[in-house]
Amino acid sequence: MAQPSVEKDTKKSGNDVDSGTSSSVEEGWTEWDEAKARRKVDFSVLPLLFLGLLVFQLDRMNIASALTGGFAENIGVSLDTINAGNQMMFAGIVLLEIPSNLALQKLGPRKWIAGQVLAFGTVASLQIFIHNKAGFLASRLILGFCESGYIPGAIYTLSTWYAKRELAKRVAILFFGMFGANAISPLLATGILKLDGAGGLHGWQWLFLLEGLFTIVVSFILIFFLPGSPDMPRPLLSPGLIRFDSNDRDILQKRLERDDNEKKGGTQGMEIPLQLVWKTATHYRRWPHFISTFCLFSTWSSLTTYTPSILKSLGWDTIAANALAAVGASLSLVFVFIFAYISDKTNLRGGTVILAQVCFLITLIVAREVHPHVGQWSRWALWTAVNALAVGYHPVHNTWLQLNCRSPGERSISIAMWVMSAISGLMVGTQYYQANDRPFYSNGLRIQIIMVSVGIVFAILQVGIYKVHNKRVAEGKHEADEDGQEPQIYVP
Repeated sequence: MAQPSVEKDTKKSGNDVDSGTSSSVEEGWTEWDEAKARRKVDFSVLPLLFLGLLVFQLDRMNIASALTGGFAENIGVSLDTINAGNQMMFAGIVLLEIPSNLALQKLGPRKWIAGQVLAFGTVASLQIFIHNKAGFLASRLILGFCESGYIPGAIYTLSTWYAKRELAKRVAILFFGMFGANAISPLLATGILKLDGAGGLHGWQWLFLLEGLFTIVVSFILIFFLPGSPDMPRPLLSPGLIRFDSNDRDILQKRLERDDNEKKGGTQGMEIPLQLVWKTATHYRRWPHFISTFCLFSTWSSLTTYTPSILKSLGWDTIAANALAAVGASLSLVFVFIFAYISDKTNLRGGTVILAQVCFLITLIVAREVHPHVGQWSRWALWTAVNALAVGYHPVHNTWLQLNCRSPGERSISIAMWVMSAISGLMVGTQYYQANDRPFYSNGLRIQIIMVSVGIVFAILQVGIYKVHNKRVAEGKHEADEDGQEPQIYVP
């Protein structure tokens, strides 16, 4: 029996544009036709999912700016309670992550994603009525339940529209919504918090109300304009701003079938059997992905929650602290794109993830060692650098994982598990920065350095596992499985 070619299959899973072009001609359409159909996706599906992720992140991280506006003092809670509330929110997301993704397969993105945004926008706006500890904890848990599944659902939806070689940049653009929200949230807060006292409301109440109402508006935009899938592109309640004709639908479906070597039916009414869920969850060769993601992403929750407060403690007022906090978050978008470009250009998926993680580790080490010995603006520069490099590895790691999944169902569950790992990390990371560790957070930074180091070890291990497996396949040491499938070739 002929053995699969490791190099050929690995290259095909990467950015093999030439083979995509020649295959287009063989399928009966031109490169221009395919580019036209893809542009329609770029200007409809991608920006709408981006917008949904932006409000998703705004609604869960505006607590950081609310804290600078006296939120904790007004409702009578400590920072320990704030940390506990954020942990409950992340726990709510983790608990319903896979069920939410299964619901997406059943109902399709037009209904499920738009409904989710409407649900968490409603909960976010109702936070203006929080007045005690119990109300705060309950609201964070419910917000987590409502937000569960949005990220893996959006990523999976993109994978039903784009070929693998196109996915890394689109996932990076999608995450611009998340990381962009970190950048604009403090800037929005600098204006909204000035409404303190207007209408008898605190500034933080206006913050929750206005951003929650904006999210509700976005949910209706999704209901009217979000396409479903290549086989059913018409939005739920309108013809859509961008129309897909029969030729577009045919091109989009066939190129994905060619990409996965199987017929794909989009996300409309597709069911994932529990047997596949179990098989995917127990696929041990991918576990280092999830452990590395858990370790690295755990560092982000304390940064997003406390960076404005940290800057305020350095001597800036509420408005200035929020404005300065936006700089690092804005720069993170640049690094996300840089690492996505490197990943696509070189097809060194694991190597790019490790490079981004090492850059973050070096920045944390420098920040911890230098922070106590410099002045106010130098400290701001250090926190800005930490925030700028805190998430550069994240979108490219997701793409790396997706490239090593065979079927759409397997990809959907793997994405959900990856997001569950990230959210579980965020839940743990809420406790890294403690009140008794101020103002330099030396203990918190030490924990973050340790977690990033462990995450890098597991990313390196993942590359090694893939390379060893591919070598064994090339040597004929792996045979077809019980379903008759050829041994999988991984992208290291």
